Amino acid sequence: MSEELFSRAKLVIPGGVNSPVRSFRSVGGTPYFVNRAEGPYVWDSEGNRYIDYVMSYGPAIAGHCPPQIIDAIQQASGNGTSYGAPTLAEIEMAEEISNRVDGVDTVRLVSSGTEATMTAVRLARGATGRDKIVKFSGHYHGHADSLLAAGGSGVANQGISGSSGVPSSAVADTIVAPWNTIPELDSSIAALILEPIPANMGVVPSNENFLQELRSLCDKHGVLLIFDEVITGFRIARGGASQWYGVTPDLWCFGKVIGGGLPMGAYGGSLEAMSNIAPLGDVYQAGTLSGNPIATAAGLAQFRLLDESAYERLEITANRLSKGLGEAFANAGIDAVLPQVGSLFSIFFTQQSPTNFDEAQNAAENGQYKRFFHSMLSRGVALAPGPYEALFPSLAHTDEVIDQTIEIAHEAALEIANSNS
Repeated sequence: MSEELFSRAKLVIPGGVNSPVRSFRSVGGTPYFVNRAEGPYVWDSEGNRYIDYVMSYGPAIAGHCPPQIIDAIQQASGNGTSYGAPTLAEIEMAEEISNRVDGVDTVRLVSSGTEATMTAVRLARGATGRDKIVKFSGHYHGHADSLLAAGGSGVANQGISGSSGVPSSAVADTIVAPWNTIPELDSSIAALILEPIPANMGVVPSNENFLQELRSLCDKHGVLLIFDEVITGFRIARGGASQWYGVTPDLWCFGKVIGGGLPMGAYGGSLEAMSNIAPLGDVYQAGTLSGNPIATAAGLAQFRLLDESAYERLEITANRLSKGLGEAFANAGIDAVLPQVGSLFSIFFTQQSPTNFDEAQNAAENGQYKRFFHSMLSRGVALAPGPYEALFPSLAHTDEVIDQTIEIAHEAALEIANSNS
């Protein structure tokens, strides 16, 4: 069935998928087509059930199909799908984000994380009157032209460093620096954009005090610091990575969790910075579906599930899973590290945790992840089909589900070890 669907899809969809990593290009084989999902599980078109750690790459933090979110979607959809006019739910969503994240005074809702990062960069340029931006190698900030240079995640999973079709002029003002190395900034730089916890080249945490040093450097040169929290926002803490590290950027970008599984992004910051956005200022951004009433309803329902106890549970679950996976690899004699920050972690089949994109790339492309991925998938556990992604345990992953995953991982690791001998 999956082969038939993939063949059919390739006739009408480029590569048979609507997002490149889904094609299984970096792991090989045929992608499974999901028919439905519930809790920690997805079922494919052939009826096979998988324990899911893709979780839509982050939005399903409460698990798949939670009744509170489904009820909110059903109620909202009964009132219409899109209005092109303001709604109360938009205000409530902006208030929720602002209340959770210290330093975010105002918020503009958009429809994706790419829109959020793209506009945050435009805003920084408009606010400073400068053109150049600095990003870090391996940090993925969506598919806007100026941000694709040396991106991680889907870009890296496809074995490319950028994208054809991006003119040199689009990236002429984008400076790429190595992660965990203090970049050179000066008065020509509008913004420094980064993932405070990089999770698109695998999880590669910052060195101690690195973010604090970046904050000070930006202040020295009048550069706006942008945190891309599309993944980390409202996942590792109530206030995201800025709360976790105690570092306040000038602008934030959000996505994934805030939409409750529906398309939504947001960017926000201080009143001073955000006053540059139209209609208050001269930096233009608009979107027909921005603040969509169904997406805001789903996002607000998800936020109601994410209290302090939820974050404690997520971290305990991630700790249990990462520890168990580590033991499975160690018992099988397989070199592996599982760098982790809060509830976010990834797997590298190497002896030492990477500290930058070059090291992450060397670890990701040694072929071990591909083997582990398929060994787990054949036993009913779905990991991301690419070695540069994080695992996303959710509130629906119970101790029983985690223990089952660990047991399967022991079998998979031994299978790989035996094939190596």
